Order: sequence, then structure tokens, then C-alpha cells
Amino acid sequence: MTEYKPIDDDGAETVYEYMQYGFRPQNGPVEFDPDNIRRPIGDRRGLYTDDGADPVAICRHYWFDVSVRGRTHPGAGLTSVITPPEHRRNGYVSDILSETLVEYEKRGRHFSILRPFDYGFYRSFGWDTANEVRNYDCPVETLSFAAKTLGTKGEYRQLGVDSFDTLAPVYESFSNNYSLTIERDAEWWRHRVCYSRDNDPYVYAWFKNGEPRAYLVFRFTGDYHGRTMHVREFAYTDEEALHAVLAFCYNHDSQADTITFHAADDTVFRDLLESPDKVECTLSTGPMVRVVDVESTLSALSYPNLDADVVLAVSDAVADWNDGRFRLTVTDGVGHCETTTADSAVRLDIAALSQLAVGHRSATDLSRSGRLEGVGDAIATLDRLFPSIPVYIRDRF
Repeated sequence: MTEYKPIDDDGAETVYEYMQYGFRPQNGPVEFDPDNIRRPIGDRRGLYTDDGADPVAICRHYWFDVSVRGRTHPGAGLTSVITPPEHRRNGYVSDILSETLVEYEKRGRHFSILRPFDYGFYRSFGWDTANEVRNYDCPVETLSFAAKTLGTKGEYRQLGVDSFDTLAPVYESFSNNYSLTIERDAEWWRHRVCYSRDNDPYVYAWFKNGEPRAYLVFRFTGDYHGRTMHVREFAYTDEEALHAVLAFCYNHDSQADTITFHAADDTVFRDLLESPDKVECTLSTGPMVRVVDVESTLSALSYPNLDADVVLAVSDAVADWNDGRFRLTVTDGVGHCETTTADSAVRLDIAALSQLAVGHRSATDLSRSGRLEGVGDAIATLDRLFPSIPVYIRDRF
């Protein structure tokens, strides 16, 4: 038998050792120093056996709200899922993930987000890709166009890492363009966005008429023989503010040869480039998302202003409360979902439903890849209820 429970401060050394071995084994054993350890935010959980004082698996949960289709939902971030080597191949990770979903369901969470070490592994537990990310590697001169178009409007100011209150309006404006964005507070900004194991990153903002319109969080690597400016995150309120971000990067042409950053999987930046062939752009897979509870989540989602009725047969091998048939009724854009014994018009698993719910894949897309089966006009109905929208999670945890 196993028991899933919180890990108190007495277990901090064990968690540290597990984290070091799980994520930084190349460093070798590192002595635990309680006076020099930065305790992350979030809640630690462990899976214990009857005969063990130390957990056989651990994880960490972050509690936050996420904006999905223009409405706020309770979410949970899952991270630091580790089993030490002496306890592997015993199903303990499966057990702790099952217990995690039970806790999320009891807490009324609608969505779970994680960044996986292996997508296939977590897809088997019901999570699936939330969004793709474009990674840009730009020779600094390719951004010169932005300095020309921006002119001398506005001013740049260096801010500290505790500047969230100033920059929050910019982040919120930028986030309104995307689904599944995390609603941040100052603690999250400081510990997750501006976090560094070495030195704090630089934070700059662009102001116009006294109001912040854009910001960047960045650092440098390399030396005089070749230096790169790594933009960890940027946000802007409009196209002019985007030009201000790019012009700021170009103004470092005496300090950096290359600018790197990541952005949503859209063409907003690339379409601005005068020489896109000189910029390297790669597409990578982003974080993963999972619907925690079908009934409560589909009932709480926002829908287009239409009327519809569809029965979904959902398979979920981990969370049995999601494994069954559900009737989704939408009236004047308001949804209600409940279990039913009626015949289903659509069949899909919880991972596909999660992508459909947040907007990353349409019902038609899922059907084409064989991940959704529908009869009659059910697929067309789902396309109307769940139109595809841009999804972009930038936060790392």
C-alpha cells in the first residue's frame, strides 16, 4: 500500500537530493545547505510505502488561474515528478499521477499544465500538447528595420525584478491574444519569470506618454568574441510597442551578435522582417494540458452565442470520473455538461478533449488524425462550439 501526502519542511533535504539526481545528475552529489537553498513556491507531495520513511516518488503543485477562451478557470501546474532509481519500475509514478488528479478534482481545478520530459509518456496519462513555440535566432542587423520605423518615440527604462505591478497591464494586454495564459501575481513573476540560479536577468520596459507599453526580460552569454542576447520573455500592447521591443534588441548591436527569443506559433514577427531568410526559425513543442474534470470544465467554458446539444463518449484510463458519456448542452452560449446514458455522437479520449477545450486543435483536425470519431453533423457542431484559437503558455515550472 502507498500513501500520498504533503512533504513538510523536514523533508526538504530529501526533495533536494531527489531533484539534484533527477534533473542535474551531471553535477554529482551536492551537499544540502539549508541556509543557501531557494525554496520554490508551490506545494510538495510525496508517495510513501508502509515500510519507508522517505517517499518513493515526489512531485510539486502550483496553484494558479488560467484564462481559457476569455474566461478565468482554476488551474494547476505539475512539476518535479521524480522517482529515485532504487524505486523505479514499480508503478510509483503512475500512482502519484493518479493521486495528483484526485487532489486536483477535489480542489475544483479545471486544467492541469506541465512541461514534460517525454510527450508520449504523459500523453498516456491524459495530458497532451497545448501549443507549439517558434524559436528565433536573429543576427542583430536583421532587426534594424524596427529602429527605423520606431523613430524616437517613447523611452526605455531599466526596472528591477520586483517590477510586476508596473508591467502587469502590458502582460495582461498581451495575454488577451491567447488562450491558456496564466494569471500572474508578483510572487509568480519574481520566482518563475525572473528566476535565475546565478544572476538576476535584466528587465527593461518601453514607456510612451508615461505608460508602459512593452517589456523585455533578458540575459547575455558569451564574450567579446561572440555574445548572444537571450530574451527570456517580452510582451507588448500593440504593433508600435512590438517595434520598440525589436528596436531595443537592435540597439545592442555593439554588445551582441545574435538575438534569441521564442514566440507563439504565428507569423506576426516573421512578416515584419525585411530579410526573413537570414533569420533561423525552428518550431518546437510547448507544454501539455489536461482537463481534470469533464463535467465541471465543459460546464464552465465560454461558448459562441448559439444553441447545440451533443453527447460525447470520453475515455480516460486514469481518472475514472471522466470515463463515460457526457451530454453537453449549450443555450445562448451558456454550457451545461452532465453524465448520460444516451447514445454518443462523438468518441475521443481525454487528451484529445483537452486540446479541443483550450483551442489548440479543432474537432475536424482531431478527426483527420483519427483521434476523434463523430457521426452525422457532430463534428461540425463541435467545430462551432470549440473554434480553434491561438494558445500560448510562456511560463516555465
